Amino acid sequence: MFDFLSQKFSGVLQWLSNSHKLTEENMAQAYAQVRDGLLEADVPLAVVDAFLEQVKSAVTGQKVHQALKPSEQFIKIVHDSLLAFLGGKNAITAITFQIPSVIMVMGLQGSGKTTTVAKLCHYTKEQARQRGKQRHILIGSIDFYRPAAIDQLEILAKQVGVDFHRTKATTPLAAALELQQVFKQKCYEHLILDTAGRLHIDETMMQELVDINKALSPKHKLLVLDAMTGQESLNVARAFNDQIGFDAAILTKMDSDTRGGAAFAFRFQLGKPIAWVGSGEKIEDLENFVPERMTTRILGMGDLQTLLEKATESVSQQTQESMAKKFMEGSFNLKDFQEQLQMLDKMGSMQKILRYLPGSHQITPEAMEKGQVETRRFKAIIGSMTEKERLVPALLDGSRRKRIAAGAGVSAQDVNHLLQRFEECKQFAKMVKKMGKLKRFS
Repeated sequence: MFDFLSQKFSGVLQWLSNSHKLTEENMAQAYAQVRDGLLEADVPLAVVDAFLEQVKSAVTGQKVHQALKPSEQFIKIVHDSLLAFLGGKNAITAITFQIPSVIMVMGLQGSGKTTTVAKLCHYTKEQARQRGKQRHILIGSIDFYRPAAIDQLEILAKQVGVDFHRTKATTPLAAALELQQVFKQKCYEHLILDTAGRLHIDETMMQELVDINKALSPKHKLLVLDAMTGQESLNVARAFNDQIGFDAAILTKMDSDTRGGAAFAFRFQLGKPIAWVGSGEKIEDLENFVPERMTTRILGMGDLQTLLEKATESVSQQTQESMAKKFMEGSFNLKDFQEQLQMLDKMGSMQKILRYLPGSHQITPEAMEKGQVETRRFKAIIGSMTEKERLVPALLDGSRRKRIAAGAGVSAQDVNHLLQRFEECKQFAKMVKKMGKLKRFS
């Protein structure tokens, strides 16, 4: 997500860091590089010019701090300008659905609308679960134009664990009213409607949505946009906003090779928040669009807060604390190491995890692939061990290592490499613990 923009901005800042002071010449070069990067990222020209004007104005009025390097001063200005364009520090970061509420999800065909409905269900249930509550959700499709759309939503409903109603009505408005009746009769907390989409905006489609909006008066209207369509997604958003209106957007396919221009320009041009972004194909791959966090990602500073939240969602607090205690005491074994790898699996692929770390844009796809291969190999090796060997790694002599290697389909050197990494982890834990003791006595 935003990898392209991150590379562009980081390149400018790296180049500027070699300068001893801010001058008209190097700032002009910096502006030109930022401008080219934004245009290449498919940000509309008017938005690019407005952004640069904001940066230039801030630079002109900036008091020079002697303690800061030119790149540090510039990055602070760019950070603040980026944050403002993405929505600001106090922007809406997620929508809390009122109870009860009808939620209408709109968008063009192929934008990922139906899958997004399922993701919203999962997200809403998970947020409630973290507060010790449950949510009773009904979903239904009123898309009679796309073949198998209704069947797809029914399958997703079972996967997420929410109720699905297949209407007897065969027109969008009649089906929507039927779903609303079931929603009220059975006292559901939320009704999420998957509306019909087209390959392009047309009058029939818009009129159907206008009629449904008027009849049901949904409390929440969400627009799903395909981030890969670039500037065209902004035109789609304008059309929906002018004729039906919507509360917030959900950008899908942000894990693809999209260049991020639509997300960068959306808030500035539409004045509407981006509430969520789809960052993968799995049901849980929906995350809040938090402008402050997205800004640090674009600037290559990572997003450790989101990574921490994902860890909390995937692994219980008790498990995390138990693992941390063993690590700090230096008492963890290969079984614990195996559990750590399983914990990472729950959080997603290594590629996704690395995206939240500072400087992740500098990690090549080849290096990521190498890390994933190594992780899979480590899991196979530990899986080939006996329970006793995992608990007592000191038992692993030469003959045992050969047996384990054969069972895992790897070489003995691979087994040695795993054990070396394991020992490095233990030594690091001892060093951290020792430093903690020294700090207490200093």
